[in-house]
Amino acid sequence: MQMMHLRTWVLIFFMFLATLFMVSSSEIDFTVSNKKLLMKEKVRQMFYHAYDNYMKYAFPHDELKPLTKTFTDSLSELGNLKLQHLPQNYNGSALTLIESLSSLVIMGNNTEFERAVVWLSQNLNFDVDARVNLFECNIRVLGGLVSAHMLATDSRNRFTQGNYKNELLFLAEDLGRRFLPAFSTPTGLPYAWINLKYGVMEGETTETSTSGCGSLILEMGTLSRLTGDPRYEAAALRALRKLWSMRSSLNLLGTTLDVETGEWIEHSGGIGAGVDSFYEYLAKAYILFGKEEYWRMFHSAYVAVQKYFRHGAWYHEADMRTGHATYWQLTSLQAFWPGLQVLVGDVAAANSSHREFFKVWETFGVLPERYLLDLQMLHPTEKYYPLRPELAESTFYLYQATKDPWYLQVGQSIMKSLNLYTKVEGGFASVRDVKTMVLEDHQHSFFLSETCKYLYLLFDDSFLRGENYIFTTEGHPLPVLGSWQDRLPEAYTLPNYTFIQGVNQVRRASAMSLQICPATASNSVVQYKQHTLESVCHVPDARSDYRCLSDEDCGVDATTCRLRSCSMAGYCGVWFFV
Repeated sequence: MQMMHLRTWVLIFFMFLATLFMVSSSEIDFTVSNKKLLMKEKVRQMFYHAYDNYMKYAFPHDELKPLTKTFTDSLSELGNLKLQHLPQNYNGSALTLIESLSSLVIMGNNTEFERAVVWLSQNLNFDVDARVNLFECNIRVLGGLVSAHMLATDSRNRFTQGNYKNELLFLAEDLGRRFLPAFSTPTGLPYAWINLKYGVMEGETTETSTSGCGSLILEMGTLSRLTGDPRYEAAALRALRKLWSMRSSLNLLGTTLDVETGEWIEHSGGIGAGVDSFYEYLAKAYILFGKEEYWRMFHSAYVAVQKYFRHGAWYHEADMRTGHATYWQLTSLQAFWPGLQVLVGDVAAANSSHREFFKVWETFGVLPERYLLDLQMLHPTEKYYPLRPELAESTFYLYQATKDPWYLQVGQSIMKSLNLYTKVEGGFASVRDVKTMVLEDHQHSFFLSETCKYLYLLFDDSFLRGENYIFTTEGHPLPVLGSWQDRLPEAYTLPNYTFIQGVNQVRRASAMSLQICPATASNSVVQYKQHTLESVCHVPDARSDYRCLSDEDCGVDATTCRLRSCSMAGYCGVWFFV
């Protein structure tokens, strides 16, 4: 009798604890939901502060100068560090408006999107005597146009009936034709610079970057699929294949090369400036177009990066011929890498690197352009922060994969810094020196196409529901269409795409949308090849010297997917009543 009595009380006690846990979980969900709503609205305000000031003081020129409330026709200056061969009579191409189109759609402003498209349809003209960087013009202008065209013609009827008649696609096709002369080289590798009116100019430099000739396939491939003209995709693919053939025996690439001779100029390479989007486009081209060739290239390149560039959570640069380390430095563009790792399923490595990038952000308030890891100091000349989006981008991807609310806090911290240090009356200004927070009179177009967009999607991903998208390196969404896949089923068998074995069916699911904890998925076998799926729950830090200060530092346990707590001794863990 006493034993029965004891068991009854034990049962009541654990039911009480379970009730408390359920209430606590509900409160947590409610708190997270409210925070996301609040943060989403703050990002919206940031975007429109930047957009409205651009429209007021700079449109139809390229970019806003927020401190002086004037403008710059910067399309010909992008990538032009020495500001050589600038055009005399170029008055801009509404660059920031083009870059803002998909952000307007994602934020639900179809009225302004339609107004912008109508203006561009009637006024945009590429028959101008302006020398532009092929890579920059491709990712910003061509990418912005083909993405907006696909958003304008999807099934959600964003336009007043009959108001849109493929004008953006016609503009994109005109621009694509102007790109083609750049590929007329003995190697098929394109010149870095092209005059929109006259083609490749006499005496043009033959030097380009790995990114410059290896990151064209998404936009130019999409243009070919939309127009039925194979020339654009064929040119980009030929250049990509040539570039890949120039890799070393270690499957590494350098940073700069000669398009005429096909010889490397700079043999040191990494995952940062000059190379970054090459890796990104191999993986994303496979997802978008389904060619196994892209995945084979990416897989070999990714393994080489992990073998020769990775040092703990960091990635240094190395000589492509020997694999020996050359430069031990963080560059802000490297912060895209965790997002790419999430996309291909390497979530644990992405968590590790992302945390280190965020620590640097917290140290300076923003992410410096270059930080010398071996000397633990800022680069003496590259101390600026031009409103770059890469950390926000990776934060968005990691939150999508893990649903760990810690990443919402990271996004909130990024927003707070942007509003505190870079917001001015006339928009958002770049930081010239992260130590003094002295500002520079420039609001880059990617602030609207990427930084604000990824922060918004972090707090409101409703745009992504019901449609699969990949984002270009400039943040322009392209839908993944079955009709574009060489073999559609195989296009969803990347390591981040897992098989959930049900009773009578096999369903494919992406790590971007899959929210499953192996500890609670006893009825499902989640495997890829012979490897059990690793939990995508957040592991804050595996280092032995890591100490937490509060529960918010601890995230979610990787085994049970329960919220972790910070002990008085400074260790994260899941604590049970015993």
